Amino acid sequence: MALTSTSSADDVAPTLRAARSTPTALWNDSADLDELRQAIAHGAVGATCNPVIALTTLRTHLDVWGPRLHTLAAEHPDASENDLAWLAIEWMSVEAASLLEPVFGERGGRDGRLSVQTDPRLHRSTEALVAQAQRFAALAPNIIVKIPATRAGIEAMRQATYLGISVNATVSFSVAQAVAVAEAVEESLERRDAEGLDTTTMGPVCTIMGGRLDDWLKVAAERDRVLIDPGYYEWAGVATLKKAYHLLRERGLRTRVLSAAFRNHLQWSELLGGDLVISPPFDWQRRINENHLPAEPRIDVPVDPRIVATLRDRSPEFRKAYDEDGMSVDAFAAFGATRRTLRQFLEAGAALDALVRDLLVPEP
Repeated sequence: MALTSTSSADDVAPTLRAARSTPTALWNDSADLDELRQAIAHGAVGATCNPVIALTTLRTHLDVWGPRLHTLAAEHPDASENDLAWLAIEWMSVEAASLLEPVFGERGGRDGRLSVQTDPRLHRSTEALVAQAQRFAALAPNIIVKIPATRAGIEAMRQATYLGISVNATVSFSVAQAVAVAEAVEESLERRDAEGLDTTTMGPVCTIMGGRLDDWLKVAAERDRVLIDPGYYEWAGVATLKKAYHLLRERGLRTRVLSAAFRNHLQWSELLGGDLVISPPFDWQRRINENHLPAEPRIDVPVDPRIVATLRDRSPEFRKAYDEDGMSVDAFAAFGATRRTLRQFLEAGAALDALVRDLLVPEP
Protein backbone atom coordinates (compact mmCIF):
# COMPACT_ATOMS: atom_id res chain seq x y z
CA MET A 1 0.00 0.00 0.00
CA ALA A 2 1.15 3.59 -0.52
CA LEU A 3 2.21 5.96 2.19
CA THR A 4 -0.77 7.75 3.68
CA SER A 5 1.11 10.28 5.77
CA THR A 6 1.38 13.85 4.53
CA SER A 7 5.02 13.84 5.68
CA SER A 8 7.73 13.11 3.16
CA ALA A 9 9.08 9.56 3.13
CA ASP A 10 12.41 10.82 4.50
CA ASP A 11 10.66 12.09 7.63
CA VAL A 12 9.05 8.73 8.42
CA ALA A 13 10.84 6.21 10.66
CA PRO A 14 12.06 3.22 8.64
CA THR A 15 9.95 0.71 10.57
CA LEU A 16 6.82 2.79 10.01
CA ARG A 17 7.71 3.37 6.36
CA ALA A 18 8.09 -0.38 5.82
CA ALA A 19 4.82 -1.07 7.62
CA ARG A 20 2.99 1.40 5.39
CA SER A 21 4.60 0.57 2.06
CA THR A 22 5.04 -3.22 2.12
CA PRO A 23 2.91 -6.23 3.08
CA THR A 24 5.45 -7.07 5.80
CA ALA A 25 3.91 -6.95 9.29
CA LEU A 26 5.91 -5.56 12.22
CA TRP A 27 5.29 -7.18 15.61
CA ASN A 28 6.96 -6.21 18.88
CA ASP A 29 8.97 -8.90 20.64
CA SER A 30 7.71 -7.97 24.10
CA ALA A 31 4.45 -7.64 25.99
CA ASP A 32 5.81 -4.73 28.04
CA LEU A 33 3.02 -2.15 27.79
CA ASP A 34 5.32 0.89 27.59
CA GLU A 35 7.37 -0.68 24.80
CA LEU A 36 4.29 -1.95 22.98
CA ARG A 37 2.65 1.49 22.94
CA GLN A 38 5.80 2.97 21.39
CA ALA A 39 6.15 0.08 18.95
CA ILE A 40 2.57 0.57 17.76
CA ALA A 41 3.47 4.18 17.01
CA HIS A 42 6.37 2.83 14.92
CA GLY A 43 4.04 0.59 12.91
CA ALA A 44 3.76 -2.56 15.04
CA VAL A 45 0.55 -4.57 14.55
CA GLY A 46 1.22 -7.46 16.93
CA ALA A 47 3.39 -8.64 19.80
CA THR A 48 5.02 -11.78 21.13
CA CYS A 49 5.91 -13.05 24.58
CA ASN A 50 7.85 -15.99 26.04
CA PRO A 51 9.13 -16.96 29.53
CA VAL A 52 12.34 -14.95 29.11
CA ILE A 53 10.42 -11.86 27.99
CA ALA A 54 7.86 -12.27 30.79
CA LEU A 55 10.61 -12.59 33.38
CA THR A 56 12.31 -9.44 32.07
CA THR A 57 9.03 -7.51 32.15
CA LEU A 58 8.27 -8.55 35.74
CA ARG A 59 11.77 -7.68 36.91
CA THR A 60 11.77 -4.34 35.09
CA HIS A 61 8.42 -3.32 36.56
CA LEU A 62 8.50 -4.84 40.03
CA ASP A 63 6.87 -1.67 41.33
CA VAL A 64 3.79 -2.71 39.35
CA TRP A 65 4.01 -6.49 39.42
CA GLY A 66 5.06 -6.89 43.05
CA PRO A 67 1.70 -5.62 44.37
CA ARG A 68 -0.15 -7.52 41.63
CA LEU A 69 1.50 -10.79 42.60
CA HIS A 70 0.53 -10.18 46.24
CA THR A 71 -3.04 -9.58 45.03
CA LEU A 72 -3.00 -12.81 43.02
CA ALA A 73 -1.63 -14.72 46.01
CA ALA A 74 -4.44 -13.40 48.20
CA GLU A 75 -7.05 -14.32 45.59
CA HIS A 76 -5.57 -17.80 45.08
CA PRO A 77 -4.36 -18.95 48.52
CA ASP A 78 -3.74 -22.52 47.35
CA ALA A 79 -1.79 -21.57 44.22
CA SER A 80 1.84 -22.62 43.87
CA GLU A 81 4.60 -20.20 42.97
CA ASN A 82 4.45 -21.50 39.40
CA ASP A 83 0.67 -21.10 39.27
CA LEU A 84 0.98 -17.49 40.41
CA ALA A 85 3.72 -16.76 37.87
CA TRP A 86 1.49 -18.02 35.05
CA LEU A 87 -1.49 -16.05 36.36
CA ALA A 88 0.74 -12.96 36.17
CA ILE A 89 1.70 -13.84 32.59
CA GLU A 90 -1.97 -14.19 31.71
CA TRP A 91 -2.74 -10.80 33.29
CA MET A 92 0.17 -9.25 31.36
CA SER A 93 -1.03 -10.86 28.12
CA VAL A 94 -4.61 -9.65 28.45
CA GLU A 95 -3.44 -6.07 29.02
CA ALA A 96 -1.12 -6.20 26.00
CA ALA A 97 -3.81 -7.83 23.85
CA SER A 98 -6.21 -4.99 24.64
CA LEU A 99 -3.78 -2.48 23.06
CA LEU A 100 -3.85 -4.50 19.85
CA GLU A 101 -7.60 -5.10 19.57
CA PRO A 102 -8.23 -2.13 17.22
CA VAL A 103 -5.71 -3.55 14.72
CA PHE A 104 -7.17 -7.03 15.19
CA GLY A 105 -10.55 -5.74 14.05
CA GLU A 106 -9.13 -3.69 11.19
CA ARG A 107 -7.12 -6.62 9.81
CA GLY A 108 -9.74 -9.30 10.25
CA GLY A 109 -7.74 -11.32 12.75
CA ARG A 110 -4.59 -11.76 10.68
CA ASP A 111 -2.68 -9.23 12.79
CA GLY A 112 -3.43 -7.35 15.98
CA ARG A 113 -2.53 -10.45 17.97
CA LEU A 114 -0.62 -11.04 21.20
CA SER A 115 1.37 -14.28 21.34
CA VAL A 116 1.28 -16.21 24.61
CA GLN A 117 3.74 -19.08 24.93
CA THR A 118 2.75 -22.40 26.43
CA ASP A 119 4.63 -23.61 29.50
CA PRO A 120 7.98 -25.01 28.23
CA ARG A 121 7.71 -27.84 30.78
CA LEU A 122 4.86 -29.24 28.70
CA HIS A 123 6.90 -29.57 25.50
CA ARG A 124 6.66 -33.38 25.45
CA SER A 125 2.88 -33.63 25.93
CA THR A 126 0.50 -32.94 23.05
CA GLU A 127 -2.53 -33.23 25.33
CA ALA A 128 -1.17 -30.74 27.87
CA LEU A 129 -0.17 -28.27 25.16
CA VAL A 130 -3.63 -28.37 23.56
CA ALA A 131 -5.31 -27.90 26.94
CA GLN A 132 -3.17 -24.85 27.74
CA ALA A 133 -3.72 -23.48 24.24
CA GLN A 134 -7.48 -23.63 24.84
CA ARG A 135 -7.08 -21.78 28.15
CA PHE A 136 -4.92 -19.06 26.61
CA ALA A 137 -7.14 -18.63 23.57
CA ALA A 138 -10.06 -17.93 25.89
CA LEU A 139 -8.26 -15.01 27.57
CA ALA A 140 -8.94 -12.55 24.73
CA PRO A 141 -10.22 -12.78 21.15
CA ASN A 142 -6.87 -11.72 19.70
CA ILE A 143 -4.58 -14.20 21.48
CA ILE A 144 -2.31 -16.39 19.35
CA VAL A 145 -0.74 -19.37 21.15
CA LYS A 146 2.95 -20.26 20.84
CA ILE A 147 3.71 -23.98 20.76
CA PRO A 148 7.15 -25.56 20.22
CA ALA A 149 7.86 -27.07 16.80
CA THR A 150 8.67 -30.57 18.05
CA ARG A 151 6.75 -33.73 17.19
CA ALA A 152 4.44 -33.32 20.19
CA GLY A 153 4.08 -29.60 19.52
CA ILE A 154 3.28 -29.98 15.82
CA GLU A 155 0.53 -32.46 16.63
CA ALA A 156 -0.74 -30.00 19.26
CA MET A 157 -0.80 -27.25 16.62
CA ARG A 158 -2.74 -29.53 14.28
CA GLN A 159 -5.37 -30.18 16.95
CA ALA A 160 -5.50 -26.60 18.23
CA THR A 161 -5.95 -25.23 14.70
CA TYR A 162 -8.89 -27.54 14.12
CA LEU A 163 -10.41 -26.16 17.34
CA GLY A 164 -10.20 -22.67 15.82
CA ILE A 165 -7.12 -21.51 17.77
CA SER A 166 -4.52 -19.46 15.91
CA VAL A 167 -1.05 -20.82 16.60
CA ASN A 168 2.49 -19.49 16.46
CA ALA A 169 5.16 -22.19 16.14
CA THR A 170 8.14 -21.41 18.35
CA VAL A 171 11.45 -23.09 19.21
CA SER A 172 11.78 -23.33 15.43
CA PHE A 173 14.97 -22.78 13.43
CA SER A 174 14.71 -24.66 10.16
CA VAL A 175 13.04 -24.97 6.79
CA ALA A 176 12.00 -28.52 7.68
CA GLN A 177 10.20 -27.32 10.81
CA ALA A 178 8.45 -24.50 8.94
CA VAL A 179 7.19 -26.91 6.27
CA ALA A 180 6.05 -29.50 8.83
CA VAL A 181 4.21 -26.85 10.86
CA ALA A 182 2.57 -25.22 7.84
CA GLU A 183 1.42 -28.57 6.43
CA ALA A 184 -0.07 -29.65 9.77
CA VAL A 185 -1.86 -26.32 10.17
CA GLU A 186 -3.08 -26.39 6.57
CA GLU A 187 -4.55 -29.85 7.05
CA SER A 188 -6.68 -28.55 9.92
CA LEU A 189 -7.62 -25.35 8.10
CA GLU A 190 -8.82 -27.47 5.18
CA ARG A 191 -10.84 -29.66 7.55
CA ARG A 192 -12.49 -26.58 8.99
CA ASP A 193 -13.19 -25.23 5.49
CA ALA A 194 -14.77 -28.54 4.48
CA GLU A 195 -17.00 -28.50 7.55
CA GLY A 196 -18.09 -24.91 7.03
CA LEU A 197 -16.12 -23.62 10.03
CA ASP A 198 -14.58 -20.15 9.84
CA THR A 199 -10.90 -19.84 8.94
CA THR A 200 -10.95 -16.30 7.57
CA THR A 201 -10.22 -14.72 10.96
CA MET A 202 -7.40 -17.08 11.88
CA GLY A 203 -3.78 -15.94 11.63
CA PRO A 204 -1.28 -18.83 12.02
CA VAL A 205 2.42 -18.07 11.88
CA CYS A 206 5.61 -20.12 12.11
CA THR A 207 8.50 -18.42 13.84
CA ILE A 208 12.04 -19.08 12.69
CA MET A 209 14.43 -17.88 15.38
CA GLY A 210 17.11 -16.75 12.95
CA GLY A 211 19.44 -15.22 15.51
CA ARG A 212 19.33 -18.29 17.72
CA LEU A 213 20.18 -20.42 14.68
CA ASP A 214 23.18 -18.15 14.03
CA ASP A 215 24.19 -18.53 17.69
CA TRP A 216 24.06 -22.32 17.50
CA LEU A 217 26.08 -22.50 14.28
CA LYS A 218 28.82 -20.42 15.91
CA VAL A 219 28.84 -22.72 18.96
CA ALA A 220 29.02 -25.79 16.70
CA ALA A 221 31.83 -24.24 14.65
CA GLU A 222 33.82 -23.56 17.82
CA ARG A 223 33.21 -27.12 19.00
CA ASP A 224 34.24 -28.60 15.65
CA ARG A 225 37.17 -26.16 15.14
CA VAL A 226 35.80 -24.96 11.80
CA LEU A 227 37.10 -21.65 10.45
CA ILE A 228 35.22 -19.73 7.76
CA ASP A 229 34.57 -16.04 7.27
CA PRO A 230 32.79 -15.23 10.56
CA GLY A 231 30.46 -12.82 8.79
CA TYR A 232 28.91 -15.73 6.92
CA TYR A 233 27.17 -16.90 10.08
CA GLU A 234 25.26 -13.62 10.24
CA TRP A 235 23.51 -14.67 7.03
CA ALA A 236 22.56 -18.21 8.04
CA GLY A 237 19.26 -17.34 9.71
CA VAL A 238 18.37 -14.90 6.93
CA ALA A 239 19.01 -17.51 4.24
CA THR A 240 16.88 -20.04 6.13
CA LEU A 241 14.05 -17.54 6.61
CA LYS A 242 14.04 -16.57 2.93
CA LYS A 243 13.99 -20.18 1.77
CA ALA A 244 11.17 -21.12 4.17
CA TYR A 245 9.17 -18.07 3.10
CA HIS A 246 9.39 -18.87 -0.60
CA LEU A 247 8.61 -22.57 -0.11
CA LEU A 248 5.47 -21.89 1.90
CA ARG A 249 4.31 -19.26 -0.60
CA GLU A 250 4.95 -21.53 -3.60
CA ARG A 251 2.85 -24.28 -2.00
CA GLY A 252 -0.02 -22.00 -1.12
CA LEU A 253 0.22 -22.71 2.61
CA ARG A 254 -1.58 -20.13 4.72
CA THR A 255 0.88 -20.05 7.61
CA ARG A 256 3.08 -16.94 7.54
CA VAL A 257 6.77 -17.06 8.42
CA LEU A 258 7.81 -14.92 11.40
CA SER A 259 11.38 -13.65 11.92
CA ALA A 260 12.44 -13.49 15.58
CA ALA A 261 15.45 -13.68 17.92
CA PHE A 262 17.28 -10.70 16.43
CA ARG A 263 21.06 -10.61 16.34
CA ASN A 264 21.54 -8.21 13.41
CA HIS A 265 19.52 -5.79 11.30
CA LEU A 266 19.60 -8.13 8.29
CA GLN A 267 16.84 -10.09 10.02
CA TRP A 268 14.65 -7.04 9.32
CA SER A 269 16.06 -5.40 6.20
CA GLU A 270 16.58 -8.57 4.14
CA LEU A 271 13.01 -9.77 4.65
CA LEU A 272 11.07 -6.62 3.83
CA GLY A 273 8.55 -6.89 1.03
CA GLY A 274 7.37 -10.36 1.92
CA ASP A 275 3.94 -11.24 3.27
CA LEU A 276 5.44 -12.30 6.55
CA VAL A 277 5.94 -11.06 10.11
CA ILE A 278 9.10 -9.50 11.54
CA SER A 279 9.19 -9.35 15.34
CA PRO A 280 12.23 -7.49 16.72
CA PRO A 281 12.62 -6.40 20.34
CA PHE A 282 11.71 -2.74 20.74
CA ASP A 283 15.35 -1.72 21.19
CA TRP A 284 16.12 -3.17 17.75
CA GLN A 285 13.28 -1.09 16.30
CA ARG A 286 14.87 1.99 17.88
CA ARG A 287 18.28 1.10 16.44
CA ILE A 288 16.84 0.59 12.97
CA ASN A 289 15.14 3.98 13.13
CA GLU A 290 18.10 5.79 14.71
CA ASN A 291 20.34 4.53 11.89
CA HIS A 292 17.82 5.41 9.17
CA LEU A 293 18.15 2.00 7.53
CA PRO A 294 16.62 1.80 4.04
CA ALA A 295 13.15 0.24 4.04
CA GLU A 296 13.50 -1.47 0.67
CA PRO A 297 11.85 -4.72 -0.47
CA ARG A 298 14.58 -7.38 -0.42
CA ILE A 299 12.72 -10.63 0.25
CA ASP A 300 13.29 -11.76 -3.34
CA VAL A 301 17.00 -10.87 -3.33
CA PRO A 302 18.84 -14.15 -2.70
CA VAL A 303 21.63 -14.43 -0.16
CA ASP A 304 25.01 -14.52 -1.89
CA PRO A 305 25.30 -18.08 -3.26
CA ARG A 306 28.94 -18.23 -2.14
CA ILE A 307 27.86 -17.70 1.46
CA VAL A 308 25.16 -20.36 1.27
CA ALA A 309 27.46 -22.82 -0.49
CA THR A 310 30.23 -22.32 2.08
CA LEU A 311 27.83 -22.77 4.98
CA ARG A 312 26.36 -25.91 3.44
CA ASP A 313 29.82 -27.31 2.76
CA ARG A 314 31.43 -26.53 6.13
CA SER A 315 28.51 -26.64 8.56
CA PRO A 316 26.45 -29.84 8.88
CA GLU A 317 24.23 -27.99 11.35
CA PHE A 318 23.41 -25.37 8.71
CA ARG A 319 22.43 -28.13 6.27
CA LYS A 320 20.02 -29.45 8.89
CA ALA A 321 18.41 -26.02 9.12
CA TYR A 322 18.52 -24.95 5.48
CA ASP A 323 17.72 -28.11 3.54
CA GLU A 324 14.05 -29.04 3.35
CA ASP A 325 14.96 -32.63 4.17
CA GLY A 326 17.68 -31.60 6.61
CA MET A 327 15.85 -33.08 9.60
CA SER A 328 13.03 -35.50 10.24
CA VAL A 329 10.22 -34.50 12.59
CA ASP A 330 11.67 -36.83 15.21
CA ALA A 331 15.01 -35.02 14.96
CA PHE A 332 13.61 -31.54 15.70
CA ALA A 333 13.80 -31.94 19.49
CA ALA A 334 17.45 -33.06 19.35
CA PHE A 335 18.68 -30.17 17.20
CA GLY A 336 21.24 -28.14 19.13
CA ALA A 337 19.39 -24.83 18.78
CA THR A 338 16.21 -26.50 20.04
CA ARG A 339 17.85 -27.93 23.12
CA ARG A 340 19.63 -24.67 23.94
CA THR A 341 16.43 -22.65 23.58
CA LEU A 342 14.23 -25.07 25.51
CA ARG A 343 16.76 -25.06 28.32
CA GLN A 344 16.77 -21.27 28.43
CA PHE A 345 12.98 -21.16 28.49
CA LEU A 346 12.90 -23.78 31.26
CA GLU A 347 15.49 -21.83 33.24
CA ALA A 348 13.41 -18.66 32.83
CA GLY A 349 10.40 -20.54 34.16
CA ALA A 350 12.39 -21.56 37.23
CA ALA A 351 13.55 -17.96 37.67
CA LEU A 352 9.91 -16.81 37.49
CA ASP A 353 9.07 -19.22 40.31
CA ALA A 354 11.99 -17.88 42.35
CA LEU A 355 10.91 -14.29 41.76
CA VAL A 356 7.43 -15.07 43.09
CA ARG A 357 8.92 -16.94 46.06
CA ASP A 358 11.19 -14.04 46.97
CA LEU A 359 8.28 -11.61 46.81
CA LEU A 360 5.92 -13.69 48.90
CA VAL A 361 8.43 -15.32 51.25
CA PRO A 362 11.28 -12.81 51.55
CA GLU A 363 14.37 -13.70 53.50
CA PRO A 364 14.13 -12.61 57.16
